[in-house]
Amino acid sequence: MILTIPIMVLAPMIQQLLGYEFGFAGDKYVQFVLSSIVFFYGGWPFLKGFFDEVSKKSPGMMTLIALAISVAYFYSSAVIFGLSGKIFFWELVGLIDIMLLGHWIEMKSVMGASNALQELAKMMPSEAHRISDSGEMEDVDVLELKSGDIILIKPGEKIPADGEVIDGESHVNEAMLTGESKPVTKKKGDQVIGGSINDNGSLKVKVVHTGDETFLSKVIGMVKEAQQAKSRTQHLADRAAAWLFYVALGAGIITFVVWSSLGKDFEFALERMVTVMIISCPHALGLAVPLVVAISTAVAARNGLLIRDRTAFENSRKLTAIIFDKTGTLTKGEFGVTRFKSVSNSWDDKEVLKIAAALENNSEHPIATGIVKKAGELKLVYPEVSDFENIAGKGITALYEGEKVSVVSPGFLRENKIPLPDDVYENEAETIVFVLIGGQLAGFIGLADEIREESYDAINTLKANGIKVIMATGDNEKVARAVSEMLGLDGHYAEVLPGDKQQIVKDLQAKNEFVAMTGDGVNDAPALAQADVGIAIGSGTDVAAETADIILVNSNPKDVVNLILFGKATYKKMVQNLYWAAGYNIVAVPLAAGVLAPVGIVLSPAIGAVLMSISTVIVAINAQFLKKQMK
Repeated sequence: MILTIPIMVLAPMIQQLLGYEFGFAGDKYVQFVLSSIVFFYGGWPFLKGFFDEVSKKSPGMMTLIALAISVAYFYSSAVIFGLSGKIFFWELVGLIDIMLLGHWIEMKSVMGASNALQELAKMMPSEAHRISDSGEMEDVDVLELKSGDIILIKPGEKIPADGEVIDGESHVNEAMLTGESKPVTKKKGDQVIGGSINDNGSLKVKVVHTGDETFLSKVIGMVKEAQQAKSRTQHLADRAAAWLFYVALGAGIITFVVWSSLGKDFEFALERMVTVMIISCPHALGLAVPLVVAISTAVAARNGLLIRDRTAFENSRKLTAIIFDKTGTLTKGEFGVTRFKSVSNSWDDKEVLKIAAALENNSEHPIATGIVKKAGELKLVYPEVSDFENIAGKGITALYEGEKVSVVSPGFLRENKIPLPDDVYENEAETIVFVLIGGQLAGFIGLADEIREESYDAINTLKANGIKVIMATGDNEKVARAVSEMLGLDGHYAEVLPGDKQQIVKDLQAKNEFVAMTGDGVNDAPALAQADVGIAIGSGTDVAAETADIILVNSNPKDVVNLILFGKATYKKMVQNLYWAAGYNIVAVPLAAGVLAPVGIVLSPAIGAVLMSISTVIVAINAQFLKKQMK
């Protein structure tokens, strides 16, 4: 751009256009040297792109730009060294500057190379507590672990390898790996997955799989495979540029042949041909799509949509099916209280919850955490309990203000022949615990991974737009069916592994469905990468976010609807800009070719430049209107 300034100032056409005169001896050679630097250095990306596109036999934007700047440079250089004609150096450098600016805007908004595989690798701890044959514990690098090693996992630590529990009992949070919403109880003989998080107890684990054989490594492999196989649609601007390339080349040759056959001298015919070829490459075409991309990216970000892949975003308008993960996407991802009720006239509903919270405050079980959290939200105050005791596999009991109270499972009621109230079970997604006071049933509390309120509206809107809504979850069939029925989904898949979700996407794509996948966990990463549009819920893992094409910052399923509508508006604006950017060729090219020369009307390169400038301004203004599409 710095080198462009003196070239523009010295250009005869610019001087004529602005009505001033400036020059000195040898100024045309100064223009030649400066323009040569701009052409070979600034124009190199386009010249290189030209060879790449030609080698693939798919001319596009790079070919069109390379044609225009090469014709302008070599023709102008020939004029400098003796050929009769006009100098187009100012057009050359202006075109390169604007195209580089558009290229920079475009790449800045869409680069952000995926760090999904690195993020997946981060889920594995770097060290493990290995127990030697003599019983001593040593901290070793995870890479040193071998099948058969015995390791200790302390409360709160990540499990460093796949293995089998040989001693201890705890709850393990596998939600981000398997999609199972509730922490899973692990005891002797149970399998654990590397990368999951140990909760409240210590575990001794015998290592079964390490390195590439682990569950997480296989997920990494699936993500890598899907990312490499994922096709990218050709950009609109490239397709428009391909047509303009053939138009420019054909119109230029025809112009030269026609004027030569009419008896005009070589210099006149050549100048007409060059003018046509240069004018056929509109500056606005280089900005038409990048400007919309930059504006739509910024507007979307302010509204909670982070666009990582622009092609996928543009293609969101074509969606015919959406697969939602359940945990953390359609649901809150937390095991919380859905309802609580007294079944005795002696106690009200809140009293039942308060008593349960007093007991559960002494436990670290996920059910206990949910009950205590709900009591805290309602600002319930409860006293300390005494004589706290676990009822193995059935619940807990303690003394509450001198009276024996218990929080127990349905199995405890059946064993003690205590009848269940009729209105206890509303759906199979809930886990129910019962509160006993003095041996009598006082009430019950329902807990579940709660459905987001926004999920109902989002799914209704998607279905109204003719998009199939499907759920794929690692949860069990009963829970999946209950959630599917409550939301009115078109179908559901339960107890699915990461490979299963990816396969579901592939199967739908094989049926010519254009598929979006929405999820938040590591278990969703391969499917997010496989889908035509991968949408990550922002509250989930970095892995899901780095694998996805679009990230929903606010974890709101309704943003999926906003995404589709805004994607349609963005695509429409791109098409409009391309029409504006290339449309003036309908008028400019024939005039530049000299169609009206017999009546004294010939489009000079200077007037052609004005037309191109107007086209660029229109494109820029039109792109700004996109800001009003999402308010």
